[in-house]
Amino acid sequence: MTIARILAAKGREVVTIQPHRTLAETADILVRKNIGAVVVADVEGQVLGILSERDIVRAISSRGSAALADAVTMHMTEVVTTSEEEHILLAMEKMTKERFRHLPVMSQGRLAGIVSIGDLVNYRIAECEFEHRQMREYIGTAGTVELPHGR
Repeated sequence: MTIARILAAKGREVVTIQPHRTLAETADILVRKNIGAVVVADVEGQVLGILSERDIVRAISSRGSAALADAVTMHMTEVVTTSEEEHILLAMEKMTKERFRHLPVMSQGRLAGIVSIGDLVNYRIAECEFEHRQMREYIGTAGTVELPHGR
């Protein structure tokens, strides 16, 4: 299954922030939208990076509360992206290996959505539950097959 399947179910809305905005403004957006990261993009929509809750905590840890006035570009993480065609398991492997929780989705050079590790795990759990249900149904019907007499 591909990333496009997840986007079709969850939607394609991506919260972005301009590079000159502050960490305090970003923290406010994260809280209001109940999300864990924002994509940093310029006015043309070009993806420049990503800023997560972890990035903000690291900035405050190293610079104290003064970091809240810093521009997001000072603390954003270099962004790793995926495509709509990428297989979900490959995206999960990429996120696990690189230890990040959000993956912007690009299509034809444009931001097309974002997926979180939670989105991928939830989809994978649903897929496993479906396979389990199918297997139980198959086993249940296989036990009721009548054999011809004498066998």
